[in-house]
Amino acid sequence: MAYVAVTGGKEAIEQSLKLLEIFRESGEDITISCIKENMGLLIDKIMSEAGFYSREYAALALKQCEGSVEEAVFLLRAYRSTLPRNYYSNPVDTSGMRLIRRISAAFKDIPGGQILGPTYDYSHRLLNFSLMEEKSQDRTEQLLKMEPGDEEISGEDIHCGRVTDLLKADGVMADVEPDDTEPFDVTCNLLTFPAPRSARLQTFARSDAGFLGGIAYSSMRGYGAVHPTVSELRCGYLEICVPYVLGEEEEICIGEILVTEVEALVPSHTETEEDFDQMTLSGGYGLIFGRNENKAIAMSIADASLETVGDTPSQDEEFVLTHGDCLEMSGFISHLKLPHYVTFQSSLDRVRAKSS
Repeated sequence: MAYVAVTGGKEAIEQSLKLLEIFRESGEDITISCIKENMGLLIDKIMSEAGFYSREYAALALKQCEGSVEEAVFLLRAYRSTLPRNYYSNPVDTSGMRLIRRISAAFKDIPGGQILGPTYDYSHRLLNFSLMEEKSQDRTEQLLKMEPGDEEISGEDIHCGRVTDLLKADGVMADVEPDDTEPFDVTCNLLTFPAPRSARLQTFARSDAGFLGGIAYSSMRGYGAVHPTVSELRCGYLEICVPYVLGEEEEICIGEILVTEVEALVPSHTETEEDFDQMTLSGGYGLIFGRNENKAIAMSIADASLETVGDTPSQDEEFVLTHGDCLEMSGFISHLKLPHYVTFQSSLDRVRAKSS
């Protein structure tokens, strides 16, 4: 594809960047702390698609690019590529998650109970006009008010066993064979097909939430073969540990990350569709940075879809894995704004030649 220089390119670009700063700074100044503390779900979305866990830098990227998710992801991935990799963390056992939310759509009563936690699922979708006059001091005073029964809350960390462990104990769910192969790193290696499952899950975790939701929606509507039941949705904090430099049998905790995890139940059929074998979790898993429930559920459905055979888009591994990256997607679309003078003139000359 041939590009030519734009007339007055350097000067025009410099003026464009100055104008961009004027647009960005035209409103009230928003601090990084304000963005980080008040736009938590947006921060989580950006960290997920960037594959970079840093609330501070995600907020900085948002401020720098006027709230554009695609640009913020671009900035974070570019910065991430400059960082050295000093350690690889040890595998994390998510059953030890310090929970803030945990529900099951498969069972009403589960050990530890349903923990609703922070969610918009049960809120009225009505505009709250009082927020237009809300001040931070008023919000702080409201949060500090003691409600009846609050004094009974212990404040202890919440840890619960898995719902799937109960199903395995009852013999209605097949055990998944442990996979000890080295995880495939999609940030360092070229993705080839068929892709290992670790590569699939990494790609899904970094995929655009809207694209992944569309793939899952198409599968559930009949353009696929998966309509699972959410065995368990968890949101909470996980400790991240690295091997101790003087002895790999020991480890050092370097911090916590907030994640959302989903396990989906997908029945496996026998020879007749009326009969069921054991349920299986071989393709129904999602784990995403932050509070990101719809994307985690969509990830579990997309993961399960690729375990089935068919000719729908959601079952096409290459289609699903190569079109969901928000950075590649937006980059390929935005390149159409670059000069295409030569290629278009060539097409125009052919049209004129045919019409003459």
